[in-house]
Amino acid sequence: MAGESPIRKSFTSSLCEEILKNSQEAFSSGRTKSYPFRLKQLQAMVNLLDKHELEFVAALEKDMHKPKFETILSEITTVRNEAIYAMNNLEQWMTPEPIQKSMTSFLDSCFVKKEPVGVVLIIGGWSLPVQLCLIPMIGAMAAGNTVVLKLSETCSHTADLLQTLLPLHLDNNCYQLVCGEHTELLEILEHKFDHVFYIGDHVTGKQVMQAAAKHMTPVTLVLGGKNPCYVDKSCDLAVTARRIAWARFINAGQNSLAPEYILCHLDIRDALIHELQMCIHEFYGENPQESQNYGRMASVDQYRRVKDFLLCGQVVFGGQTDENDRYIAPTVLIDVKESDPVMKDEILGPVLPIFTVESLEKAIQFINKRERPLAIYVFSHNPQVISEVLDNTCSGSFCSNDSMVQSLYTRLPCGGVGNSGVGIYGGKFSFDAFSHSRACLLRNTAIECVTYLRYPPYAEKQLRLMQWATSISRTNKWCHIL
Repeated sequence: MAGESPIRKSFTSSLCEEILKNSQEAFSSGRTKSYPFRLKQLQAMVNLLDKHELEFVAALEKDMHKPKFETILSEITTVRNEAIYAMNNLEQWMTPEPIQKSMTSFLDSCFVKKEPVGVVLIIGGWSLPVQLCLIPMIGAMAAGNTVVLKLSETCSHTADLLQTLLPLHLDNNCYQLVCGEHTELLEILEHKFDHVFYIGDHVTGKQVMQAAAKHMTPVTLVLGGKNPCYVDKSCDLAVTARRIAWARFINAGQNSLAPEYILCHLDIRDALIHELQMCIHEFYGENPQESQNYGRMASVDQYRRVKDFLLCGQVVFGGQTDENDRYIAPTVLIDVKESDPVMKDEILGPVLPIFTVESLEKAIQFINKRERPLAIYVFSHNPQVISEVLDNTCSGSFCSNDSMVQSLYTRLPCGGVGNSGVGIYGGKFSFDAFSHSRACLLRNTAIECVTYLRYPPYAEKQLRLMQWATSISRTNKWCHIL
């Protein structure tokens, strides 16, 4: 039960089997299915965040030099809002949904019932280690599942804090945690779960999908990608630069929804670069390494991976690095080749390449030559330009005249398409992702005088009558919902 002293658990195969067994037994008991239980656990999540906010601030400062402002906005507030939104709407979400009926079913009760799928494995992301663990967990909890949460080992202080606090607030039998390296994750995936949720890189995403396929387990994968940002001549460059710079360099660029590269006309490139440089100076001062508002790479491996991108093209400003501090300055690149590593892999760091294109049509072609991204951004005062990009591209999400803020809207889903992921989550979409939509028909026996028409021996008249009785009216004059 919540409130017991937490047992710090390091990974072993036997522990994984024990956790899975306990989760299956807890789900089989039916305790997670009731509305009062779900509501109580969601409230416990809110209480956890309220009570330990400053501890999360301290942990993320140690892990990523993350400013308090960023932690509270992107980690605490977003998760709290998600839990409160679920609490406010849970009863409605759990209510069976009636469906339109035909003449053969007008005396019957027809509805779709949302039921929990069972034991959900959530593999949390490291770039926003609180948000990317707890937001999907909230959806799984609201849907009535038991959860096994695999914490990211990259941000160790935050993982330790979550491993300590979650058992103190949530039901320990229904919601369990495990930490481990990549090899341990692969071993966890050998076990059968009822749904697997993963946020992270493409290589591991493919391994998750392959492992889940062995057990016919449905998956939700959020894999990121190369998010393009088209800057039109008509936009306000000062405002555009501020909004792009904020999204690209917040959390030291470690965000899968951040713009990955800019496409603009040559005529405005230098002016845009100047505005971006002014923004960096305004946001972080003359030396961002000394700023309390600028973060660090989450690990040395992540630092080295991003640092290698600085060898691509030409650095027009930024480019300073310090391995001991895991520091990479906010950096803008030009003269990057499309074949360079920085344009092949997701950056997840404070590096922003700028490409020039001759026209909007060329920009759309540039975007569509690549895999479908997690997000597409366009800055323009011309509604036609925005519509052209929206209608002629495909991405997980789309935002005009801003960057990343779509993730703050609880009613909008988050997820990818194609190479950037499978499935969506967030708000009601999380509830649906972790639920089974069960088709329910409660029949009445009083109209056998009509349904007998389906029985052999068959006749042409019976067939015509059955076609009429089961058809859907184009005007909906006789179709109704009870």
